[in-house]
Amino acid sequence: MSSSSIPQVITCKAAVAWGAGEALVMEEVQVSPPQPSEIRIKVVSTSLCRSDLNAWESHAIFPRIFGHEASGIVESVGLGVTEFKEGDHVLTVFIGECKECRLCQSGKSNICQVLGLERKGLMHSDQKTRFSVKGKPVYHYCAVSSFSEYTVVHSGCAVKVSPHVPLEKICLLSCGVAAGLGAAWNVADVSKGSTVVIFGLGTVGLSVAQGAKLRGASRIIGVDNNPQKFEKAKAFGITEVVDPNSYEEPIAQVIKRITDGGADFSFECAGDTNMITTALQSCCDGWGLTVTLGVPRVKPEMSAHYALLLMGRTLKGSLFGGWKPKSDLPSLIEKYEKKEIHIDDYITHNLPFDDINKAFNLMKEGKCLRCVIHMPR
Repeated sequence: MSSSSIPQVITCKAAVAWGAGEALVMEEVQVSPPQPSEIRIKVVSTSLCRSDLNAWESHAIFPRIFGHEASGIVESVGLGVTEFKEGDHVLTVFIGECKECRLCQSGKSNICQVLGLERKGLMHSDQKTRFSVKGKPVYHYCAVSSFSEYTVVHSGCAVKVSPHVPLEKICLLSCGVAAGLGAAWNVADVSKGSTVVIFGLGTVGLSVAQGAKLRGASRIIGVDNNPQKFEKAKAFGITEVVDPNSYEEPIAQVIKRITDGGADFSFECAGDTNMITTALQSCCDGWGLTVTLGVPRVKPEMSAHYALLLMGRTLKGSLFGGWKPKSDLPSLIEKYEKKEIHIDDYITHNLPFDDINKAFNLMKEGKCLRCVIHMPR
């Protein structure tokens, strides 16, 4: 290989978070070449997820480049990478699939021992960062960091897609929409004619609603304290809505009363551990199943009376809706191409990269579902 064909450091624009809750700053960052088993991607589209907002508002690791719902084009590949080549269209994923570890081979989980959820702001392979500003390291987020014109990810954290699917739409399958659909299908296995209650009507909650509707649920009750979401929610399958602020009694009692004893399935999509307990109380004795998807910003611990479980309820966690990224996402993209699932309607705003702080403000104010950020071409 000639020296001219060896990937070099790239200098590009990235939106860097220097502190909790501080406006992102457009910086010139240096992006290192991909190391063995890695690929460097030119980001085309990236959307803002509630998890990015929560981490940005918390006292997390800084400086940092957020963003994890993204699509792009492979710019270069590291040693040993045979699955991808320059020019391939890809989705990034915040959990990978090595296909070789015990969990990957078990067939029982989508969690990977090698490429699981990355919390330190570093690359899986060598526990280092690929970003820097004036020689100062800048940390990653969820092993993706898509709020940058170029990023480096492990090849196990990317999925090749057809060049014919719109990258500015399917980036939503990198996290939120896929997570909600998978929670309804893979984790809960929602049954025809069942009653479903969903706490939190953001993108994830409305994706659960879409999944439940496609499974034939007869009642899909949405719970949210923002009435402005209610009309749009019905387009995704919500059959009735409940505003907790409109009742003096605990919301779990309201749900049990209007469902004759509780829902068959309840989903916590708000990222509130207190709401997990409420969701568990809202499903029925005997077989009621509660699935929690939200990532809490504060108070990660939860508590519930043991009798809720003793009476036959089940509480399950869901990461990325149970999807194995490389094995399962291609079939989900195919469903989108065949118009069997809807993605476009979750996109309420499209903004250029320079307006990324506006996207954060829109989500903070509850005025958007998904805002897609378009990178310079």
